[in-house]
Amino acid sequence: MEVGPGPGGLTRALLSTGAADVTAVEIDARAVGAMQELQAVAGGRLIVVAGNALALNLAGLVPAPRQIVANLPYNVASPLLVGWLRQAACWERLTLMFQLEVAERICAPPDTPAYGRLSVLVQWCCAAELCLRIPPAAFVPPPKVWSAVVGLTPHAVQPEAALFATMERLTAAAFGQRRKMLRGALRGLGGEALLARAGIAPERRAETLSVAEFDRLVRLL
Repeated sequence: MEVGPGPGGLTRALLSTGAADVTAVEIDARAVGAMQELQAVAGGRLIVVAGNALALNLAGLVPAPRQIVANLPYNVASPLLVGWLRQAACWERLTLMFQLEVAERICAPPDTPAYGRLSVLVQWCCAAELCLRIPPAAFVPPPKVWSAVVGLTPHAVQPEAALFATMERLTAAAFGQRRKMLRGALRGLGGEALLARAGIAPERRAETLSVAEFDRLVRLL
C-alpha cells in the first residue's frame, strides 16, 4: 500500500516489484487522475483510493500480508504514524519518509535530546531503522528541510488497544514537561507510588527511561 503526496513515481516503482498488488491512497485530485491513467495499464494490480489517509482504515483495504510505503505529508506525518502503530499487528513492514527531525526522534535512544514520546511509542511497537537521509535538492521544488526514510518492522507481539491508549496517556504526561521530575510529571497517574512499584527513582526525568521501563510502568497502570 502506498500513501502519497505526489505518488506517480513511487507507484510505478512499487508496481515494478514483486508485489501482488498496490493500493495507492491519495487526497490530491490531480494526482488521483494521473494514477488512474497508470491504473489502466497496470493489469489489475493497481487500486486507486481517493481519500484522506487519516480517515481511512487502511488495513481494511488490503488483504494480509500488508506493507505501507509512504511519502508522508509532513504536516500530518505524526498522527498518521500513531494511527498505524495502533494497528501494528496488521503490517509486515512500514517504509515511511519523514522530515529528518521527525525521523531522528522516531529512532532516538534514551538520554538523547531527540528522545521523546514518539520514540517510545514507535520503539515499543516496532524495530526502527533510519535507512536514508535525503537532501532538499533531491526534490522539485526543493523543500527547506532534509528528509529521511525510516523502516519499521512490527514486533511479533503487540499491545492490546487499551494498553496502547494507556501508553499514549503515560508518555503524554511524562514528556509533557520534559524538565520535570517524574514524581511531578506523573502525579495524575499515581506519581511516587506508581514509580515505587516499578522500581524507578522519582527524581528521574522521562528522557532517561528506557522503552522497557515505560513498558513496566504502563502495565502497572
